[in-house]
Amino acid sequence: MKTFNAIGVVGAGTMGAGIAQLIAASGVRTILYDVSDDVLAVAQERMRQSIEKGVERKKLPADAWATLEAQLTMTSNFDQLGQASDLIIEAIPEDMALKCRLFERLDALCPLETVFASNTSSLSVTAMAAATKRPERVAGMHFFNPVAQMKLVEIIQGKSTSQEVMVQLSDFAVKLGKVPVRAKDTPGFIVNRVARSFYGEAFRLLDEGVADVATVDTIMRSEGGFPMGPFELMDLIGIDVNYAVTQSVYNAYFQEARFKPHPRQRQMVEAGHLGRKTGKGFYDYD
Repeated sequence: MKTFNAIGVVGAGTMGAGIAQLIAASGVRTILYDVSDDVLAVAQERMRQSIEKGVERKKLPADAWATLEAQLTMTSNFDQLGQASDLIIEAIPEDMALKCRLFERLDALCPLETVFASNTSSLSVTAMAAATKRPERVAGMHFFNPVAQMKLVEIIQGKSTSQEVMVQLSDFAVKLGKVPVRAKDTPGFIVNRVARSFYGEAFRLLDEGVADVATVDTIMRSEGGFPMGPFELMDLIGIDVNYAVTQSVYNAYFQEARFKPHPRQRQMVEAGHLGRKTGKGFYDYD
């Protein structure tokens, strides 16, 4: 079965940059594309700092940065993605229309054998695949933040996704040191479907005055066995991302009450308090 040797990643935000770094560090030729050169510069600096810390802690070899640079190309030229002939992973915002337009452009640019994968948290892979002429070669490949540390990867099978592509993506995830799990193309897939209650109950505790943010997080860590509490985790993921996923699942389940987004999420997004990436969320990171 064909292996992936030339890979493109679209979107150099936190997730896209993390995915590109992971793949390039594994020795696979990788092209990271973003429309903004400034975003690419920030991503490159974030990668460099991450690798320097790994070298300092003796978790990475001294030549890790040189190895990464040799495999990674960063570009704002969309046409260069045509060189990523085996697999392209999109990691752009959770907007179905935006993702479909991207796949239409990629479909016209890339060879027919190129596999397209979406890092979507909750949107329909089947709908994205319908925007292409290769629906059998479109699937979901959902990594979790932080990419370098989180082992799980959801491999999502759309209505037309071939078994061959599912096996290819699962094998590739294993090569990257991840644990792939196959998921059906349902709203939120596995993790984000289950996680809605994790976040929703935390907001209810706040509304009822049972505990404050820090207390809820502390209890979930010390008594619940979670590595992070719900509010810490939202700050890490990005409150805007979490809010978008919650809206997506809520609408996909025809506004079922238990999936309803919380007004505080919307207010924080409107205020630009998105968590660690903006320096302020449920906690202050200045």
